[in-house]
Amino acid sequence: MSNRSLSARIERYPVRGAFVIARGAKTFVDVVAAEIDDGEHIGRGEGTAIYYRGESAESVLAQVEGAAPLIASGASRAELLTAMPPGAARNAVDAALWDIEAKASGVPVWRTIGLPQPRPLLTAYTISLGEPGAMEIAARAAGHRELLKIKLSGADGASGDLARVAAVRHGAPDARLIVDANEAWETLDIEAIAHQMAGLRVELIEQPVPAGSDHLLDKVWSPVPLCADESVHDRASLDAVVGRYRFINIKLDKAGGLTEALALVHAAKARGIGVMTGCMLSTSLGIAPAFFVAMQGMYADLDGPLLIEDRASGMRFDASDVWPPEPSLWG
Repeated sequence: MSNRSLSARIERYPVRGAFVIARGAKTFVDVVAAEIDDGEHIGRGEGTAIYYRGESAESVLAQVEGAAPLIASGASRAELLTAMPPGAARNAVDAALWDIEAKASGVPVWRTIGLPQPRPLLTAYTISLGEPGAMEIAARAAGHRELLKIKLSGADGASGDLARVAAVRHGAPDARLIVDANEAWETLDIEAIAHQMAGLRVELIEQPVPAGSDHLLDKVWSPVPLCADESVHDRASLDAVVGRYRFINIKLDKAGGLTEALALVHAAKARGIGVMTGCMLSTSLGIAPAFFVAMQGMYADLDGPLLIEDRASGMRFDASDVWPPEPSLWG
């Protein structure tokens, strides 16, 4: 037995305005904050429920609380991978373990991983789904940012999404653009849309078809790289997207924590697949460990704290960049 105890709670954070994607709108996000206490140090982690996989804040909280005996018995991060399933609960506990180990040893997380001294990273900023005119206004307001991520729907056909992207391009003519279809293009001519997106200088298309329907991409030649999000969560789901997507979006809540996410980065690179590091709606505590995954990829989409009323003493965002987490925040 160890002297470590695990506790958790649900915390609610309002969304700034509204966060709208093809599956609906959010005005707040509930996250699960986990803490591991050894009597001298406290390690902290956070998870956001993967709602499209049936998770809720309440179910995640119950899973985290159920892991208390594991932590009390001294379970390691490696043991956690087999003792808990992938998902937001394991992410929160895994992060808390990384954090308390860093604080107890005095060795920062990046050094334990074997990464260079962290520097600020370019992060995408999300333009929520809406009518083209509203998205153009949002893009103009965010036009000082280098990389914008546009949420699309497919609900009104290819012409509707093309109009949205064209509007964003008009509002932010100098920005780099990536788009996220959120599984909504299953019935559309994806190859034709991709060619038109290329004309609008879109450089990445995320999850055009529903997870499990990725075979629809087998004969699609896209001039814009396709990126799997909902279709890949951890190493177990990676091989199914090989040859269909050129990138994967790694999110710690999907992978079940930094430990699995780091392994997934190496597995993806070994298969010639590029890495984008994303996040759910989350506070700075939730994206702090994801920063170290993003250091190893081509794209970072870590704007979760910018879209909500973040916790106090959060991470620093400056222009288009997110700065490394301070040890006082995480690890």
